[in-house]
Amino acid sequence: MKIENPNPFQWHFSERASQMQSSFIREILKVTQQPEIISFAGGLPSPATFPVAEMKQAFDKVLSDSAKVALQYGPTDGYLPLRQWIADSLSVNGGRKIVAEQVLMVSGSQQALDLLGKVLIDEGSKVLVETPSYLGALQAFSVYRPEFVSVDTDENGLVPSSLDKVAAGARLLYSLPNFQNPTGRTMSIARRQELVETCARLNLPLVEDDPYGALSYKGDPLPKMVAMNPDGIIYMGSFSKVLTPGIRLGYVVAPLALIRRLELAKQAADLHTSQLTQMVVHEVIKDGFLDRHIPSIRSLYGTQCQCMLDALTEFFPAGVSWTRPEGGMFIWVTLPKHINAMELLEEAIKQKVAFVPGAPFYANEPETNTLRLSFVTVPPERIRTGIATLGKLIAERA
Repeated sequence: MKIENPNPFQWHFSERASQMQSSFIREILKVTQQPEIISFAGGLPSPATFPVAEMKQAFDKVLSDSAKVALQYGPTDGYLPLRQWIADSLSVNGGRKIVAEQVLMVSGSQQALDLLGKVLIDEGSKVLVETPSYLGALQAFSVYRPEFVSVDTDENGLVPSSLDKVAAGARLLYSLPNFQNPTGRTMSIARRQELVETCARLNLPLVEDDPYGALSYKGDPLPKMVAMNPDGIIYMGSFSKVLTPGIRLGYVVAPLALIRRLELAKQAADLHTSQLTQMVVHEVIKDGFLDRHIPSIRSLYGTQCQCMLDALTEFFPAGVSWTRPEGGMFIWVTLPKHINAMELLEEAIKQKVAFVPGAPFYANEPETNTLRLSFVTVPPERIRTGIATLGKLIAERA
């Protein structure tokens, strides 16, 4: 039966839904799908690093040996052998021991951000963030309508001594200490220690988001803050940058009282993360595969980062500055004050080059003369071509 209704259906959305905004980066990516575009926009790992053969072999083995378990519903907290592997990997360098019960598997670390928002943030809650900060975190937390407070930062990341004046009543401090998205900067060891001590003194929960920590070009291990104080730090990790983002597998490590609340929130969201995916990932990594695989990622990204840094030096005019990351996937560019990166993007796309303007990465008082460049999916010859094009457009506005 067809219902005749001359009036369009009227939807009544919640106040929360009215606050939702599309990710600016995701909107740009729609444009950059065109093959002729040289895209420095996406924070996407290079497909050249995906371990296709190892993943295929692991899927075959899991489905041959354990199909009835892998294809069934699983526990909300996740596949225990994988959780134990994560706990063991974090219980190093003389730090406090992490146990599997502190690990919750999630459907990509973006889900961890959403769960933390559900459990820790009320409308109007104070949330402390770096300047600038990861856009995905700002987007996830914004749904819960917090009051974002920007923390003082410099070339070494957030400044712990600035927390005393803003920490009162804050629900959490969100940080990315390693090769930060969007700036590529890294927090020094001394500053990590100071930050952990400061947050403990202020009773301020510290979120340590660490998707890029393994991607140091020199391979130097960087100390994890969670090992310094497991009772006050929430650690987030992901397999997206070291295996493949398509598996959508991340994890959050936190004190047991918080993990139980996050688990309840996850039950309401999706019951559990794919059991099959977790078992496959464990099969791939359990015998030390990452120790053999990650150096090849570091080498590729380090080469392409240096190619972009060389091109920036050659083609960008005076008055432009940029970060020099020692790992990760991003370079942060600061233009002369009078140049608006959003307007520059419009012209760049006409010239078949794309990047991400910096303004969306700021929770407060955006700096419109900044932009983020990602180099990991662009071959060296196209990096040089794209940077030369951007340099010419910037010079015309200098």
